[in-house]
Amino acid sequence: MIGLLKRRRMRKKARHCLHHARHCRKMREDIASPNELARLIEAEATLAAALKSRDTQRMETAAEDAVAAASVVMPPKPFAGLRENIEILVVAIAVAMAFRTYFIQPFKIPTGSMQPSLYGITSQNQAGPTLLDRPLLKNLKWIVTGNYYHEYRAKASGTVSNFVKDQWDPSIIRFKIGGKLHKVPIDAWNDFSRRQEIKVAPGQFVARGTLLWRGIRRAGDHVFVDRVRWNFFPPKRGQIIVFGTADIPTLPPGMHYIKRLVGLPGETISIKPPNVLVDGVEVHEPGTIERIASRQPGYAGYTLADPRSTEPCVLRSPHDSFTLSEREYLALGDNTRNSKDSRYWGGAPQRNMVGPAAFVYWPVTKRWGPIF
Repeated sequence: MIGLLKRRRMRKKARHCLHHARHCRKMREDIASPNELARLIEAEATLAAALKSRDTQRMETAAEDAVAAASVVMPPKPFAGLRENIEILVVAIAVAMAFRTYFIQPFKIPTGSMQPSLYGITSQNQAGPTLLDRPLLKNLKWIVTGNYYHEYRAKASGTVSNFVKDQWDPSIIRFKIGGKLHKVPIDAWNDFSRRQEIKVAPGQFVARGTLLWRGIRRAGDHVFVDRVRWNFFPPKRGQIIVFGTADIPTLPPGMHYIKRLVGLPGETISIKPPNVLVDGVEVHEPGTIERIASRQPGYAGYTLADPRSTEPCVLRSPHDSFTLSEREYLALGDNTRNSKDSRYWGGAPQRNMVGPAAFVYWPVTKRWGPIF
């Protein structure tokens, strides 16, 4: 039995050496010397004959000769293992980037404009850490649920400056204490008027180490966007879509927004809360729009742009309407009370369209799975 296993291992090793020798010859036969190639060809033939003979000792000797001849034709490069790993990594990255560019692209939901269909980054006050918020366990909790316990404390002693919304991360606010920058979840600031969460106020003097806020930070839904579908089927009303902000007035360039597609090219859109009107007719199809317009649990219906907004708005009153060009789409957030969308800037150009949101892949919540 032991002898049989040894012969099987030797045959496998010999076949591998023969394959390696042939690969080296094919890779270098145009530049290697004739004598080196002749020696390698002879070694290959000897090894092939040894394999047929099933003579273990003969196979071992022939395999060593073939590897030696191959090493002369194609000398091993320094750091061969590292080079191979780098090549594999580069190929893997290239494949991943190609897949991301042409097939499936991941996106993160940063704000609450699509709630409750999709959630952005949110926070909830918590009196202190639970058992699952202890070291190690809280990391496992975050991997599954996206929830992570944080405590924010003053980095210096001093007076609290005014709160300012962060320009790049809409989920936080910034302020200074003793000249040092501090950041806390914007949810805490939104609840400041009710004195429920944030524990300091502008103008207040605080000492270093003072607790500013503590609680759970929930990661926004992470979604896959289908970049293939629209190559075969046109965008449909009711789909949740991702589009770029390039050339859209008042929007920062180089970003992506996620909203629900409500208006199609050539249509005239108006809003009479809680309904959206297309060419003067209330829209109740598909069901993804009807559940918003009918104010199903969690939804407040479609509302007009905030009348207090100092920015230009195209849908500020029930008498306003907006007609899309033949290459524009109108997109609204499901939570129009907290959404910067087409009510403010009009249509999104067709060239900016990325694709429909297809799947929530993280975190694992009741929204995990296909997107509707």
